[in-house]
Amino acid sequence: MNRRLLSIILLGAISMAAYAQRDGITYKFYGMVRNDVHFNSRQNNESVDGALLSYPKGKSPDAAGNDVNAVSALNFYNMHTRLGVDLTGPSLGEWKTSAKIEMDFRGSSTTLGIVRMRHAYFQIANKTSSFLVGQTWHPLNNTVSSELMNLNVGAPYQPLGRTPQIHYQYQDKLIKFRAAAIWQSMVGSMGPGNVRSREYLRNSKIPELFASFDVHDANSTFGLAVHFMSMTPRLKSDEGYKVDERVNGLTLEAHGRYKKDLLTISGKSFLSENLNQLNTLGGYGVSGINATTGKRQYAPLRISHSWLQVMYGSKWRGGIFLGYMKNLGASKNIIEIVGSGTNLDQMATGIAELTYNISNWKFGLEYNYTMAWYGTNDAKGKVKNTYDVANHRVVFAALFNF
Repeated sequence: MNRRLLSIILLGAISMAAYAQRDGITYKFYGMVRNDVHFNSRQNNESVDGALLSYPKGKSPDAAGNDVNAVSALNFYNMHTRLGVDLTGPSLGEWKTSAKIEMDFRGSSTTLGIVRMRHAYFQIANKTSSFLVGQTWHPLNNTVSSELMNLNVGAPYQPLGRTPQIHYQYQDKLIKFRAAAIWQSMVGSMGPGNVRSREYLRNSKIPELFASFDVHDANSTFGLAVHFMSMTPRLKSDEGYKVDERVNGLTLEAHGRYKKDLLTISGKSFLSENLNQLNTLGGYGVSGINATTGKRQYAPLRISHSWLQVMYGSKWRGGIFLGYMKNLGASKNIIEIVGSGTNLDQMATGIAELTYNISNWKFGLEYNYTMAWYGTNDAKGKVKNTYDVANHRVVFAALFNF
């Protein structure tokens, strides 16, 4: 079905001009052909055939004490090639209407090379307000975004993901306010047994909730955001009783960006709880168990993660990215920890990149150095008795945009 859908879209793009109008609707096709070569000095936690890097794997000694994960890797990747269409429709009174559909060939972490929906939404907007309904970037992703050649665009320091949502925005010359109700689609939260599923959020009957407030002018924007998620990890206990359980997580975020002429400085800082559905680290632990029914109480791990980026240039554009993450543990004693990277105490990354941009072409070279400290969890989920591992990653990418 995916191949048939792609064929229809490609035939439509070929048979029509790149920009056309029909029955009051205008549409414009766009996209890119992208090829990446990436080298890693160590085995890593990653997805989509290694294109989306997370962090280096810990030590895995064999019978002779040799680290199995201390092995380099080289890969060529081109499934981030993309095709999309922007549409504008007839106005509804003072409200302008539009829509976007965009896809690529990345598939999922286990089924590569198939068509995958990236964006699919419609929007109505007037001079100050807009309503968006459909799938697009998670609001925590795009309060302020980094610009990197690496396809993780700053994750796990930067939340990364696209989600179905109902999103409202108000913006004037000084302030911007956003609020959204969000569901999960491509990636679900981790639950019992470290199994990802969208059912944990569906069964809670409460979507993820987001709000942000920004102050901005022509060159800068600064703001704060809050995100809340309540998920239901189980419907039945190990003892066979129906249970009503919840894991609540509150995330606080501050962001800022300054842009003038060829210079851009941007950054974010988070204190997150159980945000692992967005390609970042975190989870929760069991803080209490009812002796009769087996009903459990939970406490989320608190993760501090921040990044800062400085970019300069136009035709030749380069800069640096710095990221740092720390596991702060839970507020209560916990057992049976669930999540992503829960045995990491801290992590730090430094990235340098340079791109050459001309006409429809972009060529880029990026170097990424990441160090991660692994250890064992104490009673509150903090990580002790640590050791460090590091990965050197080099990415070369060539893009043709149309």
